[in-house]
Amino acid sequence: MITEEKVLNILSKLKDPFLHKTFEETNAIQEIKVKEEKSHVSVKIALARTGTSEQLHLQNRIVNALKEAGADSVGLRFTELAQEVVEEHTTEEEASESLLTPGNKTTFIAVASGKGGVGKSTVSVNLAVSLARLGKKVGLIDADIYGFSVPDMMGITKRPVVKGEKIIPVERFGVKVISMGFFVEDNSPVIWRGPMLGKMLGNFFNDVDWGNLDYLLLDLPPGTGDVALDVHTMLPSCKEIIVTTPHPTAAFVAARAGAMALKTDHEIVGVIENMSYFESKQTGEKEFVFGQGGGEKLAEELQTTLLGKLPLQQPDWNNDDFAPSIYEKDHRVGKVYMEIAEKIIETI
Repeated sequence: MITEEKVLNILSKLKDPFLHKTFEETNAIQEIKVKEEKSHVSVKIALARTGTSEQLHLQNRIVNALKEAGADSVGLRFTELAQEVVEEHTTEEEASESLLTPGNKTTFIAVASGKGGVGKSTVSVNLAVSLARLGKKVGLIDADIYGFSVPDMMGITKRPVVKGEKIIPVERFGVKVISMGFFVEDNSPVIWRGPMLGKMLGNFFNDVDWGNLDYLLLDLPPGTGDVALDVHTMLPSCKEIIVTTPHPTAAFVAARAGAMALKTDHEIVGVIENMSYFESKQTGEKEFVFGQGGGEKLAEELQTTLLGKLPLQQPDWNNDDFAPSIYEKDHRVGKVYMEIAEKIIETI
C-alpha cells in the first residue's frame, strides 16, 4: 500500500532539473494527498522553471516511480519556486548562463515595425551580420514566431543541437541564430495562443547556450501583440530600432510600435527607412516608389535619429553559398548597413 510517507521518501531524493538540488533542499514538495481506497496519489511540486521539456521529462519520472511504489493513478501539478529560493540555490556559474540574469552585459536590440511587409526581418539579419563584421559578438533571435523567416533569409540549413541541458544555436556569418523555424517540420504553421508564445520566447533566452555576447538582436513580429508585450516585460533595458518605409501610412502605423517602446521605458536607438527609393542601373535616376519623408517624420515624432535609408534592391546571390537576403560587405546596400551598424555602436 502506498502512503504519504513513502511518496515523500521517493520525491525528496529527486532533483530540480535547473538548480540541481534535491526537492528536500528546495522544499519543492508542496502537497501530497493519498486516496488509499483508489490508490490515487496527488502531488504538487515547485520548480525553478515550468513549461519546459525538462519538466515533462521529470513528470514522467515521478509518475513511473510512484506507480512502481504501488499507486494506480497519479495527479501531478507544477508551480514555480519563489524567486528568493531560486536565487539562494543558484551558483554564479549557473546564473551567468541566462541572458536574463541581472548584471548580464549583453545589449538587447529589438527590431520592430508597426506593420508587416516593410522589410523588418531583412534589416534584422543584415544588421546582425554587419555588427559581426565589425568584430562584435552577436546573437539573433527570430522572435517572429508565427512568421519566422530568418533561417531561410540567411541560408541556414543546419539545425541546433542539444548539449547537456542547453541548445547550441546555429552560427552563420559570425552570428549565432535561434528561430522557431528550427523546431517545426516542413514550414508548418504555428497554431499557438499567447501564453505558449511567451514560454517559447523564455526558452530562447534561458535554454540556449549563447556564450558571451556584445549584442543580441530580436526580430520582433510586426505590431504590438503578445510577443512584443512579452519582450517588453522580459527585457526592461532593451533598446529598439523602428523600421518603416517612406509611405506616410507605414510611418503612421510604425509610430504605434515606437509609442509602445516609450511607454515601457525602452530606449529607441533610431529609425531605419527601408525601400526608400529605386535607382536605375542604366540612368542612375532615383524613383521614389513608396513616396518620401516617412522616415524623417517618424524619427521626428519619436524624438530620435534617422539611422539610414536603404534603397529598394536585391542582394547578389551566390549559388555556392546561398543566403538570399544577406548583402555582401562591399555591395552598395551592404555599405549602408555597415554605416548604420557603426552608428548603432556609437549611439549605444
